[in-house]
Amino acid sequence: MEARSRRRNNAPSSANGNGHIGNGIYDVSSGGDSDSRSTSRMERKAKRKHRVANARSRRRSGGRNNVAAMCLISTVIFLLYILVCAVFISNLPESADGEEARGMRGLVKKTREKLKNFRDKHRRGAILADKEEEDEHVIDDNHDNNNNNLSKTTASGIPIGKWPVSIRDEEGLFEEIPHIGYAYMGKDVKMTVPRLWADDPVGIHQNKLMSRERALSIGTCTTPDPQTNSYTRGDKCPLAERTIFVAIASYRDWQCRDTVTSILSAANHPDRVRVGVVDQIVDGVDGSCDVPHVPCSSDPNQPICLYKNQIDVFQMDAELAVGPVFARHIGHRLYRGEYYAMQSDAHVTFTRGWDDDIISQVEATGDEMAVLTTYLTDIENSIDPTTGLSKRHTRPIMCNTEYEGGAEGKHLRHLSQPEGPPDIHGMPQLQPYWAAGYSFSRGHFVATVPYDLYQPMIFQGEEMSIGLRGFTVGYDYFAPERSVCFHSYAKGANSDARNKVPHFWEHARTFQGTGVKAMKRLLGIVNMNPEVPRSEWDHSEEEKYGLGGARETSKFYDVIGIDVVNKTTQRHLCQFVHNKMHKMFMTNLRPDGMGIDYSKIDYKWVDPRPNEN
Repeated sequence: MEARSRRRNNAPSSANGNGHIGNGIYDVSSGGDSDSRSTSRMERKAKRKHRVANARSRRRSGGRNNVAAMCLISTVIFLLYILVCAVFISNLPESADGEEARGMRGLVKKTREKLKNFRDKHRRGAILADKEEEDEHVIDDNHDNNNNNLSKTTASGIPIGKWPVSIRDEEGLFEEIPHIGYAYMGKDVKMTVPRLWADDPVGIHQNKLMSRERALSIGTCTTPDPQTNSYTRGDKCPLAERTIFVAIASYRDWQCRDTVTSILSAANHPDRVRVGVVDQIVDGVDGSCDVPHVPCSSDPNQPICLYKNQIDVFQMDAELAVGPVFARHIGHRLYRGEYYAMQSDAHVTFTRGWDDDIISQVEATGDEMAVLTTYLTDIENSIDPTTGLSKRHTRPIMCNTEYEGGAEGKHLRHLSQPEGPPDIHGMPQLQPYWAAGYSFSRGHFVATVPYDLYQPMIFQGEEMSIGLRGFTVGYDYFAPERSVCFHSYAKGANSDARNKVPHFWEHARTFQGTGVKAMKRLLGIVNMNPEVPRSEWDHSEEEKYGLGGARETSKFYDVIGIDVVNKTTQRHLCQFVHNKMHKMFMTNLRPDGMGIDYSKIDYKWVDPRPNEN
C-alpha cells in the first residue's frame, strides 16, 4: 500500500458519496443559492483579510528598515568618536622625565602596561606548562614498563637510566652481529646479542672532554629522586644507593659461580649490585655461572638464589670463543647505565664490604675520570676466614711494561708488577697503565670506551688498547690504596685445580691467522704501528671503537717514554711512578674534577739507568 500525506484543498474533484476522495484529500461539497450568498460573503471577508495582511506586512517591513537605519547611524557616530579620541590622545604633551603620566595619557599608559603584564604572564604560563609537560614525559619514560631499556634517551642523546634492570626484559630487542672470528676467515656466521646501552660512544663524549654535567647524567640510583622520579641523580645520589655493574668474562671456568657468590655475599649493599656474565661453556659438561652448587630448591638462601634477578648471564657455546676481547665486548653490551662499572676475572674472591670500600677509594681521588685498576694479588693468605677482611697491607701498582711480539706484530705487554705499601695515603695512587683483570670506575667508562668488536684471538695487547683509548677520552688510572679482592692463580694450593681449566687457545687452529689481522687493527687504532700502511688493517666502525678527542696518544708516549717507531721503552718507569708521578701530575687535576689537564704537563720520562736491567 502506498502511503500519502494529508492536506486541505479547495479544488473540486470527483468524490465518493461520503465526500472523501479516493486519494485521501478532503473537499467541500457544492449546494444551492444560500450557498452562493454564503460564498460571496466569504469572498468579501477573504479580500478584507488580504488587505489587512498586506498592510501589516508593509508596517513590519518599514519597521525593520527603520531599525537598520538607526543601527547604521549609531555605528558611524561611534567610529567618529573613536577617531576624535585617538587624535586627541596622540596630541597630548609627553610627561616630564621621571614624572608619572596623568589624565587620559596616564590612563592609556596604565592600561597598556596592564595588558602587557597580562600577556607576559600568560606567555610565561604557557612556557612553564610546556616544560611541565616535557618533564612529565621524562617521568613517564622513567616509569615506562614496556620492557625497553634502550629506546628512551634524554635531550642530550644519553639513554635514560633505570633500576632495576635486566637484559631479560629486552626480548625481541637483541641484534645480529658477525662472529668476527669467522668473518675474518671469509665465513658468514651471525650471533644474536644484546645491544650496547649507548650505541654511539662518540655521541656521549662528543670527541672532546666531556663536561661534568654530561658525565653526571650517566649513573643510576637504587631509589628515584623524590622531586623528579628520575633514577639518574648524579652526585646527589647517596653513596650507599649508587648502583654497580660487574662484568665477568668466563671460559669454561668452574670458579665463575663462586666469584658471583662472593660478589653478592660480601657486599654491604648487594641490592645495588648487578652482575653480567658472558659464560662460554660446553653445555652439559661445564656448570653455568648462575647455577649454584646446591639447587635453590634445597637451599634458597644462597646468594645466587636470593639475587637471581640481579644476575644476567649471556651463555655462549665454547666453540665460538675467540679470546677475552670478544667476550668482554659482549660483556660491555650487558651494561645498562649503572653508576659504577667493575670488571673482574672469573676466579676472584672479594673482601667483606668491598662495595663501600672501593667506592670510598674512587671518590677520594676527586677525579670524575678516575679508573682504579691493577693486577690482583694472589688469594693465598690474603683474606681472614673469620672476618672476611683483607690481611694485606700492600697493593700492586701498574708501571712495568715492555715490547714483545712476533708474527702478530710487536706490541706492549705488561710484565709482573711491583707490590708494596702505598706511597700515597688517603687516596689511590696515579699510575700510567690499565689492567683487564680488575677495573673499577664510573659507568660512563664502559659507555665511552667499549671493547672492540673486531679483535678476535687477542690476549696480549688488550690492555694497551683499552688503556690508550681511555686516555684519549680523558680517563686517569689509579692503583687502589687497598685491595678489595684477590685472584686465584694457578700456583701453590690452587695449582692443580686451576691448571685443569681449559683456555680459548684450544681454538687457535680453527681461527688461525685471525689474530694477525686483529693485532694490526689494534695497533693501528692507537697509532702504535706507523710502519704498517693504513690500507692493511680493518677500519670497520673505527670511530665507534677508536680514540677520543680529549688527548692525543702521542702525549702519552712522550710522557711515559714509549718509542712507537723503534719499539722501545724508557725503562725503570716504576721509579717515577712510585715517587713522583702522582704528586707532580695531580696538581693539574681540573677544578671541576674532569680529569688531569695534560696540556699543562711538559714532562718526559728518561731512564736514569739505561745500562741496568
